[in-house]
Amino acid sequence: MSGFDIGRVRKDFPLLCSSSLAYLDNAATSQKPEVVLKAIEDYYKNKNANPMRGLYELSVASTTAYESARETVAEFINASQSEEIVFTRNATESLNLIAYSYGMNFLTKEDEVLVAITEHHSNLLPWQNVCRQTGASLKFLDCDATGFISEEVIDAAINKNTKLVALTHVSNVLGRENPISYVVKKAHEVGAKVVLDAAQSVAHMSVDVRALDVDFLVFSGHKMLAPMGIGVLYAKLDLLNSMPPFLYGGEMIETVTRYDAVYAQVPHKFEAGTVNAGGAVGLEAAIKYIKELGFDAIKEREEALTKLAFDELADYDKVHILGSVDYKEHHGIIAFSIDDVHPHDIAQILSTDDIAVRAGHHCAQPLLKHLGFMSTARASLAFYNTEEEVVRFTDSLKSIRRRMGYAK
Repeated sequence: MSGFDIGRVRKDFPLLCSSSLAYLDNAATSQKPEVVLKAIEDYYKNKNANPMRGLYELSVASTTAYESARETVAEFINASQSEEIVFTRNATESLNLIAYSYGMNFLTKEDEVLVAITEHHSNLLPWQNVCRQTGASLKFLDCDATGFISEEVIDAAINKNTKLVALTHVSNVLGRENPISYVVKKAHEVGAKVVLDAAQSVAHMSVDVRALDVDFLVFSGHKMLAPMGIGVLYAKLDLLNSMPPFLYGGEMIETVTRYDAVYAQVPHKFEAGTVNAGGAVGLEAAIKYIKELGFDAIKEREEALTKLAFDELADYDKVHILGSVDYKEHHGIIAFSIDDVHPHDIAQILSTDDIAVRAGHHCAQPLLKHLGFMSTARASLAFYNTEEEVVRFTDSLKSIRRRMGYAK
C-alpha cells in the first residue's frame, strides 16, 4: 500500500473522523467525503433553482451545474456523448426504466431473456415481470461455487432466441467479476442486447462502456461516495431514441395538446419532473474525488485489506468464506458463515464491538440458494478502511463462537 496516505484520506470523511465504528458495509452504501458534502451544500446555497425551467440567472446556473454533472459522468465511463447519460434515482430505477421502455416494447413470446444467477434482485425482478407480461422465456446463466461463469455455460445458454442478457459486473455477494467481454461478444453475435449492472464496480475499477460495448449500463451514486437518490443509466443513443418514455409529466415534453404530446429529445424525455440537481452535483464531486485518488491506488489498497482479512482468518476453520479462495477475485467483498451461528447473530455481536457488517440474503436469494445458503454475513471493504479495522473485525469473528458458549 505504498504511496497511499490513509491518514490523509480518513480526514476527508467526516463520519469516519467522528466515530469509532469500523464501517465494513460499503457494498450497501459508501461514506461521503467532505468535498461531496460541500458541493451539495454549495449548490443549495448558491445555485438552487429548477433546472431547465427558467431564463433567469439562477436557473441558468442550476441548469449548467446539472448538465456539467452529466458530462462528467459521460467522461467517467467513456460514453460517446453526454446525451447517452440519463439521471435516475438509483440503479434499481435505471434497470426498471430499461425493462419497461425497452423490454416491454421490444421483446415477444418468441424471445428469451438470459439473466445471470449472480444477480441482485434489482436485475432479476424487472425481467421476471417483463417475461410475465410479454410471454418471453426467462433463462439463467449459472455459476460454480466460486461465482465463476464459464465460457461453456455461456455458449450453451446464448442462442438465436436470446434477445437480452442481464448480468452484474461484480457480484455483491461473492465479489467475483463476470466475463463481460465474452458475454457481449456472444450476445451480439445473435443480435441480443446486454444490460450491465455496474453498481458494485464503478467505485473500484475503471469502467469503459465503449471498450465493453455493452448496450445498457447502470449504477447508483450512493455506492460510490455520492449521495443517495441519484443514479445513472447509460445506453447507446440509438436505443434511447427508439424507446418510449418511462415516466410522463413535466419537463420531458416539447409540446402538449389536448390529446397528444411531442416528447423532448434524449436524455430529457426520460427525466420527467423536477430532477435531483443537488444529487447530480454531488455525484460529479464524487467522481472527481475518485479520479484524483486513481483506480490503481484504490485497487491496491482494497486488495491489500482483503488479503489481510484472508490471512487473519486462514488458521481459523470455523469461518467459511463464500466464493473464490483468491482474495483478488473478491473486490473487497467477503461473504461468510460461522459454524453453528446464524448470520444475524454474527452481525449483532459484531455491532456490540462497534463493527458494521451486513447479514441476510443480500438481495440475491436465487444465488444463495444456488450455493446452498439461506443467508450469510458480509463484510465489504473500501479504500478508506484501515488495517486496524480489519484486524478488529477478524479478531471479533474468531471470538464469536466462544462468546456463544462453544469451546472454540
